[in-house]
Amino acid sequence: QVQLVESGGGLVQPGGSLRLSCAASGFTFSGFTMRWYRQAPGKERELVAGILNTGGSTNYADSVKGRFTISRDNAENTVYLQMNSLKPEDTAVYYCNAIRWTPIKEFVYWGQGTQVTVSS
Repeated sequence: QVQLVESGGGLVQPGGSLRLSCAASGFTFSGFTMRWYRQAPGKERELVAGILNTGGSTNYADSVKGRFTISRDNAENTVYLQMNSLKPEDTAVYYCNAIRWTPIKEFVYWGQGTQVTVSS
C-alpha cells in the first residue's frame, strides 16, 4: 500500500522556520522524483520544489528561491522541505508528491497534506 505521510506543519511567526518531512512507503522511493506542492485557500495548487530521484538536481518556484531547501534521504525513504524566512503568503496546505515516468505509464502519488500557517 502506497503511503506518503507529511509532518512538521504548524503555526509560525513571520521570519520563522519550519521543516516539513514526508515519509514514503509501499513503492521504490529511490526511483521517484519527489516534489512539494502547496495550496492556499481560494488558489490553485502550485509546485514549490522538486528533487530528482538521485538528489542531484533540484528546482524551486521563484517565490521560495533562497528561502526553501528540498532534500531527500533515500535510505530513510523521506523527503524534506526546510522553510526559512517564512512569510504570511507561504500559508497553505503543503502536499508531498511522488512521480515516475515510464514509456508506458506515469506513476503519481500524493500525501494528505500538512497545514502551514505563518502569522503573528
